[in-house]
Amino acid sequence: AVGSTQSTGTQIKEASPVQQDVVRVHKRRSRSRTGSTERLLKLTTEQKCDIAQREHDELREEINKFKHETEKILDTYRATREEAEIRLAEMKKSSYEFNRDIVLGAKNLRTGRVVAERVTRYFEDKMRSRKALIEKLRLKNSTLKVQKKKLQLQLKQKEEMGEVLHEVDFKQLRIENNQYLEKIDERNQELLKLKHSSGNTLQVLNTYKKKLNNLTMESNRLKLEISQRNELLTKIDKETELVEKEREKAESVNANLRRQLQDYIVPEVIDYVQVRADLYEL
Repeated sequence: AVGSTQSTGTQIKEASPVQQDVVRVHKRRSRSRTGSTERLLKLTTEQKCDIAQREHDELREEINKFKHETEKILDTYRATREEAEIRLAEMKKSSYEFNRDIVLGAKNLRTGRVVAERVTRYFEDKMRSRKALIEKLRLKNSTLKVQKKKLQLQLKQKEEMGEVLHEVDFKQLRIENNQYLEKIDERNQELLKLKHSSGNTLQVLNTYKKKLNNLTMESNRLKLEISQRNELLTKIDKETELVEKEREKAESVNANLRRQLQDYIVPEVIDYVQVRADLYEL
């Protein structure tokens, strides 16, 4: 029994602080139950109920306290993990920028060595950016401290004025919170319906857009064809005018020839023979 007690004590010492608190609470509860068993046998039912109720309240208070402490530890772990992730991302980014700007980008093409001036300038730029970030965080920290003091002052004023919330107020706030959560759920359902309707409307709109695009392409094709037809029609009109002018000119020549033909008098045969003879003698 002594060995088991010592091993149990060793396990408690090796366990985490939260686990040690749980074990202590359990052992204290066990001792209190063992020591008070005989006394409870002599108590009335009402007294037993009262003691059990107090025991239950104390246990619930300790569980709530343990839960609160556990949540604080979990928040600390989450914050540490987030900080580590941020630092890892920053280190990866810095490593990539260093390889890009210095290892690969700062080499002398003739000697193949890294230019010292560019390395110095790189680290000076990094230091300036770090100083600027520190100053920015310092200002933000100062702003948060001012806000914290302001909220603490407001809380102190409310406590002095008796406006501290009691359990009834918390219950009322919890009821109102549940009502707001129900309203938020209703609004979310309406939002989902609207998103579904918007999706259907978007599909119809895309369909009409495709149709409009096809009709626009067809309209452009028809406009091009109409333009080509108009150009061809203009060309035909010009050719028609040219042909019409040539026709009028031909008709004028034909009319002139007809008048000459009508005025022409055929000579007698003897006159023709005489003219030919005169030509022969010449």
